[in-house]
Amino acid sequence: MAYLNWDTKIISDFSEKNIEKMYDEGYVFTRVDKGVMNKTRSFRVNLSKFEMSSENRRIMRKAERYEMKTVALPISDYDWHIGKMAKDFYESRVAEFSANKIKELLTKKNESNFNVLAEFFAPEKFGYAICYESSTIFHYSYPFYVEKKDEPSRGLSMMLLTIQYAKNSGKKYIYLGSLQRPGDTYKLQFRGGEWFDGEKWLTDMEPLKDILRP
Repeated sequence: MAYLNWDTKIISDFSEKNIEKMYDEGYVFTRVDKGVMNKTRSFRVNLSKFEMSSENRRIMRKAERYEMKTVALPISDYDWHIGKMAKDFYESRVAEFSANKIKELLTKKNESNFNVLAEFFAPEKFGYAICYESSTIFHYSYPFYVEKKDEPSRGLSMMLLTIQYAKNSGKKYIYLGSLQRPGDTYKLQFRGGEWFDGEKWLTDMEPLKDILRP
């Protein structure tokens, strides 16, 4: 399935103000190249309205030992195991994401749009997400992790930990990627959710459920 892309812009102004403006207009950073932003059916959470639901709390009770920390990008101590973890994870989902591209995103400032690596521990390190963070927004993107059969909610737990981090850090919004497949409906469970319809941000999820229906 092709990525939903209504428009592409290449920015040269990397000030927080301009980047936040672009995100508010429905654009998100991509891994393609420095400055490349795509307009898509983006989903974000208004963190002033976010509260953990009973289902969110149930997931997090199973992940009580999980921890998260952020590391500024680029990193100087890149380990090839990170790229292999990402490659294996995305291959299992029939998606292409090379180890070389992961290394580029994490180590080459002039070729990457992202400035934060989120690391997840349980207590051993088991996952990562390549993110963008400003003073008011956080973009959670390109997560990958080692899957474990007796911990089937690792991906959702990572996302919830990051939402909590963004809220506790005083962000206004956390962006959680695009909505284009039926499987993306799990994001709609987060209170304070908003989606971009190509022109404006909406809080009514009913039309979106029709769009994403198989």
